[in-house]
Amino acid sequence: MTDYVLDQHERPMKDLRISVIDKCNFRCTYCMPAEIFGDDYKFMPKDELLSFDEIIRLVQIFSKFGVEKIRLTGGEPLMRKDLHELVARLNDIDGIKDIAVTTNAVFLVKQAKKLKEAGLNRVNVSLDAIEDEVFQQTNGRGIKTSPVLKGIEAARDAGLDIKINMVVKKGMNESQILPMARYFKDTGDTLRFIEFMDVGNHNGWNMGSVVSKKEIIEEINQELPLVPLDANYFGEVASRYRYEGSEAEIGVISSVTDAFCSSCTRVRLSADGKLFTCLFASEGHDIRELLRGGEPDEAIISNLIKIWTRRDDQYSIDRANGKPTKKKIEMSYIGG
Repeated sequence: MTDYVLDQHERPMKDLRISVIDKCNFRCTYCMPAEIFGDDYKFMPKDELLSFDEIIRLVQIFSKFGVEKIRLTGGEPLMRKDLHELVARLNDIDGIKDIAVTTNAVFLVKQAKKLKEAGLNRVNVSLDAIEDEVFQQTNGRGIKTSPVLKGIEAARDAGLDIKINMVVKKGMNESQILPMARYFKDTGDTLRFIEFMDVGNHNGWNMGSVVSKKEIIEEINQELPLVPLDANYFGEVASRYRYEGSEAEIGVISSVTDAFCSSCTRVRLSADGKLFTCLFASEGHDIRELLRGGEPDEAIISNLIKIWTRRDDQYSIDRANGKPTKKKIEMSYIGG
């Protein structure tokens, strides 16, 4: 029987996001800007990364607390060698019902089929523009959309569910809202727009750069009328809409203008084994030290219960209320 652990705001732990690597082949301006993450940037050596054995042991423990969904992130998680082997082992753990990967899709052409065969359910593909000129600027590497679209096609051919995530930033890619909606409306993939968030310390975030959920919906609705939908489950981050006269959906993730902290069920594990109870946290809890120090499962379980029951994070609500913010971890370190 699952023992749900509740935090200070009565929120259960249901979703575990695991960063498997801190490297990425893109240099998106809101995540890993090239001027910070240059050619001489020192990423984690292999021995600092959690091994697959260590990840599996932790997921087995987390599943006892009610964690049902696993999201593998990075960096770019498909740069972690033999990721399909980790997926296959995660798929064998009792209680785990959904395994997804967040990716820029470039490596899916070679990996989608074996990931699906290993038990992967879904890919969440980051794509911030459909027009090459805009996309080349946003990804910081001059990469056109073609490699991403081919990766999406490979995922579709493999039978994976697909969500397309577009971070919308004023002055960067707001011109792509309608072109993206038009392109993906009839593909069977769910397009999700994400308000530009103040994750990390290097992306130059300010409120003036945010294109709000209201603005996004109003722009799409003028050409492609939308019907609001109910949430699928407690803790769903995206506000859902259906195109009128169609079953096709879009979603908007609005942690800036319409915070959803009150239903946040997510906990995050960095590639080097630190546990974070909020995407906007300043510090994590070193779980790798417990693993490599020979602590038994009981000690790790006790530690996790202590961490979660003391959790009172509600950063986006605090920001909206004008509370001062601290220095935060980088998105590339913890994943999305």
